[in-house]
Amino acid sequence: MSLLQVENLTIRFGGLLAVSDVSFDVEPGVVTALIGPNGAGKTTTFNAICGLNQPTTGRVLFEGRDISAYKPHERARLGIARTFQRLEVFGSLTARENILVAAEIRRRWARGHYDVQAETEEILDRVGIRSVADERVDAIPTGLARLVELGRALATRPRLMLLDEVSSGLGEGEESDLMAELLVRFAGEGLAVLLVEHDVDLVMRVCSTIHVLDFGKLIASGTASEIQANQVVQAAYLGEADEETMEAAQ
Repeated sequence: MSLLQVENLTIRFGGLLAVSDVSFDVEPGVVTALIGPNGAGKTTTFNAICGLNQPTTGRVLFEGRDISAYKPHERARLGIARTFQRLEVFGSLTARENILVAAEIRRRWARGHYDVQAETEEILDRVGIRSVADERVDAIPTGLARLVELGRALATRPRLMLLDEVSSGLGEGEESDLMAELLVRFAGEGLAVLLVEHDVDLVMRVCSTIHVLDFGKLIASGTASEIQANQVVQAAYLGEADEETMEAAQ
């Protein structure tokens, strides 16, 4: 069974149809991507999975359980964590303190012994931010702050990670390679990772399955090579679909 199942998800905001009848699964142990042009409905779908948006119709299942009516904190306790497109960190706290806050919150509902200090130190090394551990997050580069946010999500010991534009602010080359390595490592440890990302190169490097949204509709799903060869996807990104291609998408 898939860890996460999104079934026939539709979300309306008044007269605006933001997401229309979208279905896909996310498996543990792999990185899955949700991509598409700006305004395609990616973050809205993320918000429905973590509980910030309620579906108009359709449902969200976690381990086969319908969690569509669950509140965000209830979903977090089931093992769902996320990062945000707009960086959300505690800027006046250090990198270590940001992670420690999340570890302390998790300890409130965790069963058994949970050493928050040891967990925090492990995560600092795990995501490669030991060198800025004692610096205020609002004083470090955006790319490193992204890693702090990622580490904070890990401190909740999730089973599903929802990562929204996690590469935003990262430099090319070494920083991008580090993020790719981290995502593959997390999946290798058994995490389910769902990635919303505009860095197509990163998506193609690390994702086993890619789902493509356009104007709130799922227009394609497949492997990296299948998505790259899909003319409907190419047309959606280029914004110049001809009549024949549009008919194929319907």
